[in-house]
Amino acid sequence: MKRPIAYLSGTGRSLPETVLHNADFAAMGLETSDAWIVERSGIRTRRIAKKGESTTSMGAEAARRAMEKAGVAPGEVDAIILSTATPDRLLPATAVEIQAVLGATRAVAFDIAAACSGWVFGLALAESMLIAGQAETLLVIASEKLSSIVDWTDRSTCVLFGDAAGAAVVQRSKQHRGILSSFMRSDGTLADLLQRPHGGAKTPMSEQVLRDRSHFIRMNGREVFRHSVRSMAEATDRALDGARLTGRDIDLFIPHQANIRIIEATAKHANIPLEKVFINVDRYGNTSSATIPVALDEAIESGRVHEGSTVLFVAFGAGFTWGSMVVRF
Repeated sequence: MKRPIAYLSGTGRSLPETVLHNADFAAMGLETSDAWIVERSGIRTRRIAKKGESTTSMGAEAARRAMEKAGVAPGEVDAIILSTATPDRLLPATAVEIQAVLGATRAVAFDIAAACSGWVFGLALAESMLIAGQAETLLVIASEKLSSIVDWTDRSTCVLFGDAAGAAVVQRSKQHRGILSSFMRSDGTLADLLQRPHGGAKTPMSEQVLRDRSHFIRMNGREVFRHSVRSMAEATDRALDGARLTGRDIDLFIPHQANIRIIEATAKHANIPLEKVFINVDRYGNTSSATIPVALDEAIESGRVHEGSTVLFVAFGAGFTWGSMVVRF
């Protein structure tokens, strides 16, 4: 086991107040039901941003809460790393907008795009910046307004996603606490299985794109499920091996919250009992890269993570990307 270098000194989350229940979809004209959604995903409700709530506003709020818990002032932040699949603008990066809202004037700020794995990737990048001596205090934020990129007429996708933001302050490790291992991987040959087909630079927004609704998320659910189970199992093994631990050594497992069946399969593979798995997919749905930091903040707040806890993160997302991390708190 390596000596930890990067420590998560504070966490925070931001969730819109508006709750969308499964039963509400029938009122929207979709042929679906609460029972159908719960059986396939485990989701019962999700949060939806209202007018005026943005990737920037949610990310900044989560960051403020993390900074408050870490006792960090805006002027002490050296870097802001934002994971998002829903930037407020295509140019500039949303991270710089969060920087401006926070008043973190001396920080370098930039976005990363790794879909649902992005926050875990961002933590690994923050650790690298600490090792390189480029920063001492970093904000790693995931903020996702997925309600803006789902097709609300497509029941195979719109019932799955919600809006949220989570954040952590990352600083140099003390007392042997922090990131013990990390793993990252991607496979671009599978990109078409979960994507927004058009609306980018390759096929810019046009009347045809709008008519086809091809700027919204499209997903081959069966194939995504199959690859996610396999990849999250691999990521779990690699993170545990890197930390020289087994599933029995993990105090809490926080997986990406996309689907209850994927969560259960990954926990079973790692030999981690469900009572040691943090699950909130039923309340928030899939909030992409925000799922793990939101769950972590809730777990800390509820006492399920405390000083000395060993926690495993595992994520999988479009790209495909997948990654994992073991952290001692």
